Amino acid sequence: MNRLAATTRGVAALLAVALLATSGWGWYLGRVADASVSRTNAIPTSGNEGTGRAGEALNLLLVGNDSRASATEEQLDALNTEASKGINTDTMILAHVPADGSGASFVSFPRDSYVQIPGYGWDKLNAAYAYGYTREAPDDATDKQKQAAGAQLLIRTISQLTGLQIDHYAEVDLLGFFNLSSVVGGVEVNLCEPAQDSFSGVDLDAGVQTISGEQALAFVRQRHGLPRGDFDRIVRQQTFIGGMIRKMLSDNVLLDLGKQRELVGAAADSLTVDQSLDLFELAGQMQSATAGNVEFQTVPNVGTDQEDGKSIVRLEDEDTLHDFFAQLSAAPEEEDAPSSEAPATVDPSTVEVDVYNGSGISGLAGKAADALTAGGFAVGATGNASSMDHEQTEVRHAAGDEALAQTVAAAIPGAVVKESDDAATGTVQLVLGSDFNGVGQAVTPAPAATATETEDPRTAADTTCIN
Repeated sequence: MNRLAATTRGVAALLAVALLATSGWGWYLGRVADASVSRTNAIPTSGNEGTGRAGEALNLLLVGNDSRASATEEQLDALNTEASKGINTDTMILAHVPADGSGASFVSFPRDSYVQIPGYGWDKLNAAYAYGYTREAPDDATDKQKQAAGAQLLIRTISQLTGLQIDHYAEVDLLGFFNLSSVVGGVEVNLCEPAQDSFSGVDLDAGVQTISGEQALAFVRQRHGLPRGDFDRIVRQQTFIGGMIRKMLSDNVLLDLGKQRELVGAAADSLTVDQSLDLFELAGQMQSATAGNVEFQTVPNVGTDQEDGKSIVRLEDEDTLHDFFAQLSAAPEEEDAPSSEAPATVDPSTVEVDVYNGSGISGLAGKAADALTAGGFAVGATGNASSMDHEQTEVRHAAGDEALAQTVAAAIPGAVVKESDDAATGTVQLVLGSDFNGVGQAVTPAPAATATETEDPRTAADTTCIN
């Protein structure tokens, strides 16, 4: 049950190293972190071709290691949990950092996401690491080699799912990072309602409050009693990470060398990363990070479902997922400055217009033709369109006749102008839709698109209340 908490602290650990290493003590802190972290052979040689290079955008997979084998009974009581080897990962986060360091995006994957695991078929995502750990390593493999095999299969699964290359990997140990929130003096959260749950041990009031230690852990662990179960738990996770970012970027941390050393030390001691991840280079890449440009999202999905009697989270189709992650990792494009010049038009008497009625209203083409003639246009053919259910009025033109089309469109504000192979050169086609109100009148605006269930990204600066 604590793997989510482990992953939460994994993100915070990585950010602690990256953000604090951008301070005046950056070289020292970065080198301390690099020297302290454990390394693992996590990046597979196939199924995720290529490697990340310094200065370029990178994708980093963050997971939680729930091993509590070394915990004392007192520690287990404090964590409100039991001993566990923890070879599964209940929550995974893909972190994308753009090349210019202008921000970062974190996408959470629910543990029950139903995915294809290479070589094992369809299963829940949290099974990928376990399959790799138990079946991919040699029989005489060490525990470290088994962990590397688990990480490699998980990366291949995420890479196939997202269409992205995973450049780096970071895994965190729960117990080694338990005191992070206490080191920074607590993390501020905002609950819409009081939270009490015997399973996680959470006992918090409604409203804005600062939490640390056991209650911080319980806050990100709670799943029972939440309206959306694991989805609300993911929001808890994202909120906690956002609070950590705000706290680490505050003056009382950035100006306190002793606190910085504690944070980087705790983070480095709890992290296991791939062989090539350079934490100092990551710090340099994230030097422009602010709370407002760090975003959190959940992988696109259609909600919970059943498969072979098991509760799963059904993700969107592959094309939708690949498009989502392609946009996430796309380099920002420079926007062209809007033109202050009005579209070119010509004398209406030089424009021949064919009018077609696609509105379903009898006689509308004739009325529009008469009005155009009165306005100085040369009207050619009139009649019905091939379809009578056009919702939008369109002004269609051949290539090179943009000025003629814009002249007609100016007489019907809001009409859609489009190039068409059906339009003869020198003649503009006016197809009347149900939004047509008459020549000289603006068309009826299309209704606003219905909002989808896709949630807007949260940022680390977001302090609105949550479940």
